[in-house]
Amino acid sequence: MSKRRLKIAITMGDPAGVGPEIIVKMFLKEDLYKYCDVFVIGDIMPMLSAQRRITKKIGIKIIGEDLKIVRERNIINLYDIKQVDYSKVIIGEATKEAGFASYKYLIKAIDLANSKKIDGIVTAPINKHALHMAGLKYPGHTEILAKFSKTKKYAMMLMGDRLKIILVTMHVSLKDVSEKLNIQKIFDKIDITHKSLIKDFKIKNPRIAVLGLNPHAGEAGAFGREEIEIITPAIKKAKLKNINVTGPYPPDTIFHKVVNEKSHDAVICMYHDQGLIPLKLLSFDTGVNVTLGLPFVRTSPDHGTAYDIAGTGKASCNSILSALKVACQIAYNRING
Repeated sequence: MSKRRLKIAITMGDPAGVGPEIIVKMFLKEDLYKYCDVFVIGDIMPMLSAQRRITKKIGIKIIGEDLKIVRERNIINLYDIKQVDYSKVIIGEATKEAGFASYKYLIKAIDLANSKKIDGIVTAPINKHALHMAGLKYPGHTEILAKFSKTKKYAMMLMGDRLKIILVTMHVSLKDVSEKLNIQKIFDKIDITHKSLIKDFKIKNPRIAVLGLNPHAGEAGAFGREEIEIITPAIKKAKLKNINVTGPYPPDTIFHKVVNEKSHDAVICMYHDQGLIPLKLLSFDTGVNVTLGLPFVRTSPDHGTAYDIAGTGKASCNSILSALKVACQIAYNRING
C-alpha cells in the first residue's frame, strides 16, 4: 500500500441500527490493520453491547485525540465521543437521541478529515427519520458531508465488482425527476465522474455511458423530449471537454453491455432506481456507496440501519468491509498520484 500508513475513520452510525454489530463482525472477519490504521468514532456502550451479542473474541480499546492505533487483530480502536445516553436508545427504533448521536459521529469525522488527520471516512448507516426527530433536516449523509466540507458539486456513485453507477437525482419522487433534470446538472455529474475515475480509480481514459430517462431513450421524441432537450446537450457539452462519454442509451440494453462486455467504466443514471436495481441485483450484499467530489474520501455500505433485524446479529458485514477496502484503495491512489 502507501509508503505511510493510511488512517481511516468508521462512524458508528445510528446506535439503534445495525451499525455497531456489522462493525464488530467486520473486525472479527478479517485483520483490517493490514489495509490501514482504522478506528471507530462512536460511543462505548453501543459498541460494547454489540460486541457482547456477537462474540467474546473482540476487544475494544479507547483511543484519544492523538488517534494512536493499536494494530492488533480482533481489537477495535474506539474514539469515544461520549454523546449518547444509551438508556434512551431503543434497539430497532428511531429516536431523537440516536439520530443526534449519529450526526455528531459524522461531524467529528468530517472535522478530522478537513484537518487532514485522517485519509478517509467510512460511514455506517444512519436513519433519516431519526435525524429529523433530532431537528436535523438533512436527506442523509451526503448532504451533511457536502455542507461541512464546503463542497458545491458532488455525486453519489454506487459500485460493485462489475458495475459503477452515478445518480443525477437521488432521493426524489419519480413524478418530480424530469423537472429536476437540467443540462448543467447532468454535465456536472459526467465531469465529476470523469475526474474521479482518473484520480480515484486510475482509469486513464474512462468510458462513461449516459442513460435516457424515457423508454427506449425517448425513441426520437416519441416517448418524451428530455433526451433531445436536456440529456444530449449535456453529453455534447462534456465531449467538448474531451470527456469520453456516449449516450443517451436505453437502460434496458446498455447494462448488459456494461456488465458482460465491459463496454463502459461507469453509467450515469437519471434517477435512483434506474441505477440501484441493476447494481443491487449484481452486488446486493457487497455494494459500496462512494461520494464523489469531496476533498476527502468517503464510502459507506449500500444499505440502511435495518431496524427490523438490529440486535439480532443477522446483519452482514460484507458491504461495510467492501466500503473500507474501497476507501483504502481510493486514499492510496490519491496519495500516490
